[in-house]
Amino acid sequence: MNAKQSESVSPSRRAAFDILCRVEAEHAYASVLVGGLSDSALSPEDRALAQELVLGVLRWQRSLDYFIERYSERSIARFDLPVLIALRMGLYQLRHLSRIPQSAAVNESVNMVKRARTASAAPLVNAVLRQGARHLDETAGRELIDPLERASVELSHPRWMLDRWQSLFGDDETRQLALANNSPPATAFRVNTLRTSVKEVLTDLNSEGMTTRESQVAQGAFVVESGPASVMTAASRRGVIYVQDEASQLVSLLLEPESGHRVLDICAAPGSKTSHIAVLAEDKAWIVACDRHHHRLATLRAGCERLGIQSVDALELDATRALPFVEGGHEFDRILVDAPCSGTGTLRGNPEIKWRLSTDDLSRLAELQASLLEGAASSVANGGRLVYSTCSIEREENEEVVRRFLDATTLFQVIEPNAPAGLITSDGFVRTFPHRDGTDGFFGAALQRVR
Repeated sequence: MNAKQSESVSPSRRAAFDILCRVEAEHAYASVLVGGLSDSALSPEDRALAQELVLGVLRWQRSLDYFIERYSERSIARFDLPVLIALRMGLYQLRHLSRIPQSAAVNESVNMVKRARTASAAPLVNAVLRQGARHLDETAGRELIDPLERASVELSHPRWMLDRWQSLFGDDETRQLALANNSPPATAFRVNTLRTSVKEVLTDLNSEGMTTRESQVAQGAFVVESGPASVMTAASRRGVIYVQDEASQLVSLLLEPESGHRVLDICAAPGSKTSHIAVLAEDKAWIVACDRHHHRLATLRAGCERLGIQSVDALELDATRALPFVEGGHEFDRILVDAPCSGTGTLRGNPEIKWRLSTDDLSRLAELQASLLEGAASSVANGGRLVYSTCSIEREENEEVVRRFLDATTLFQVIEPNAPAGLITSDGFVRTFPHRDGTDGFFGAALQRVR
C-alpha cells in the first residue's frame, strides 16, 4: 500500500465530514444536505453510511464531546472544527457502529484531519480514538454528581430541555423521549391517488422487496418496515408516493378539506401539507399556498408539478402582516396555520436543532405563532374551520397559544378532531410523541368559526 492509499478516506466519510462541517459552520440543515446525497455519485451503501454518520453524530454530540474532553484533557472550545468533527465521527463509529472495524474508524479519522490540512493534529486524534476504543464500556457522564447534568451528557440533550420535560413528564418518560429522539425514524409515506391507486402502489412496492404496514396514526398513511431505500426514492420521483411523517399527515386530515372548498395555507412551503390537502380534496379545491420566501415557494411549485396537482396557487406573502384577503372580501372554508416553531418534535430527523435552541426562542416563537393565528382568523368564513399546528412538543407554542387566542375571541370554538381517540387530549387537541407513538411530535387544534 502506497502513501496515498494509506491516507485515503472513504467517499461516505468524506461526504459526512463535509456535511457536518457545514452544519456547524454555516448553520445548515443536516436533513437538506443529506437529502442532496441522492443526487450524488455515491453508491447506495455509501449514501446510507454517510447519512448514518451525520445524523448519529448530531444525535449523540453531547456524549461524544464528553469523551473527547475526557480523553484529550482539553476543552471542546480549543479544537479546530475539522479536528473536532473527525473526533466525533471516529468516536461515534467506535461506540455505536460495531459493524465497522475499529482500525477503520481510527485510521480514516486521522486521515480526515490530514485531508483538512490540519495534519499537526493527527497524533492527537489517533491517541484520543485509541483510548476511546479501549474504554467502550464507559457510560457518558457516569461520574458527574449533578443528576440533571449527568442525564444531559448520557442522553445527549441540552440540560434546559431535559429540565423542562422532567417537570412535564417525569424522569422516566423524559428518558424515553430523549432516547426516542436519538433513534432513526421509520419512513412513512402516502399514495398520490391523483396518479394511481393505493392497491397498485403497494403491489408494486411489495414486488420490489418493500414491506409496509398501515399507519395507526393517520388514515391513508403507510410505514416502511423493510426494503431498499432506493425503491422509495424512485417511487417518490415518479410522483406516485410522497414521503411524509405520519403525524405530519394527520394535520391535513384535521382540516377535512373537500371538493369546492376555498383553502388557505399561510405557512405552506415546502408543501408537504399543501399537496396532501390537494389530494384529499381530489384536486378540486382552490388552495392558496403562502410563504414569505420565494425560493421555498419554488420548491412547493415543483413538488405540486411532480404530483400532478393543479389546484394550488402559490403566493409570496408575509402572514405576520394584515392578510390581503380581508379587504378583498375573500373568506376561506378552511385555513391551516402550520406555524414556524422550535421543531422539538422532529429531533429524530433534525437533531442539530437541539444544539441551536434556547429557552428564549420559545417565548419569541410563541409571540409569532399567536400573531399568525390571530391574523388568519379574520379570513375564515362563518362555519369554516381553522387548524393550528406545530411540530413542537412545548406547551408555550401549543396549548398556551390556542388558549390565548380563544380567551380573546368568542368567534371560535374547539371542535372534535378527526384523529384516533388515543391522540386526543382532555382539552380536545391532538398530540403525538416520538416515544409514545413512533412519530414526530406534533400538536394540532381544530377550531370552527361559529359566527
